[in-house]
Order: sequence, then structure tokens, then C-alpha cells
Amino acid sequence: MFMTLISAFLLGLVAGLRALTAPAALFLARGGIIGIVLAVLAVAEFIGDMLPQIPSRTSPPALIARILSGGIVGWLVTGANSSFAFVGALFGIVGALVGAYGGRAVRIAAIERIGAVPAALAEDVVAIALAAFIVTR
Repeated sequence: MFMTLISAFLLGLVAGLRALTAPAALFLARGGIIGIVLAVLAVAEFIGDMLPQIPSRTSPPALIARILSGGIVGWLVTGANSSFAFVGALFGIVGALVGAYGGRAVRIAAIERIGAVPAALAEDVVAIALAAFIVTR
């Protein structure tokens, strides 16, 4: 159960970086049309994230989306019908908050060193790789 909760936290962290990447990865791993739809939306999120007029991930609407995404993937990873689902959702929410605020701090530092677009692309790669690693274990 410990590894399941770690997975819930890490997928939540991915949700904090990119709100749709964690659920897209989870549903793609499970198969079906929902995963494909979420993956298309996640690609749109990657593109939109690079636009300067997009608000910060810690603004209320964006942060709420990340919290919800983290909670949902945490709940699903621990088993939606299990007695640990609530705990998994909490781990996912905490992961989303860490990902949102920590990712913002790292992104700001990366922008100063490598520029805005490379920083965004690097963050996308980290989110995708971490999500893929988690859902394939």
C-alpha cells in the first residue's frame, strides 16, 4: 500500500506541473477513448502553457484544476472503491500542491537561465516522463 500512496503523490505532483498530463497518462495506460481525449487536451495544455497571457498555475482557477486533478488521480490509483481511496486522494492533492508551487519556483529559475520556451519544454518532458514511469510500474 505504501508504494500505491507514493504513486498517488507522484501523479499528483505531475498534475501540479500539468493538470491534464497525470489523468491522461493514467487513462492511456488503462486503454480506451477517454485516455486519447485527455492526451489531446494535454497536448493543447502544453502548447497553451507557453503563451505569455496564460495566468500562473497558482492563480485560483489553475490551482483548483491541479488540486482536482491530483485528487482524482490519487483516488483512482489507490482504488476508487477501496478504503484507502480517500487517503490516496489526499496524497494526490498534496502532490499537486507541491508540483504547482515547486514547479513554479523551478520554472522561474529555469527561465532566467535558459529562457521561457526551453524551460516550458523541459517541464513538459519531466511531467510526461514521470507520469509514464509511474503508470507503467
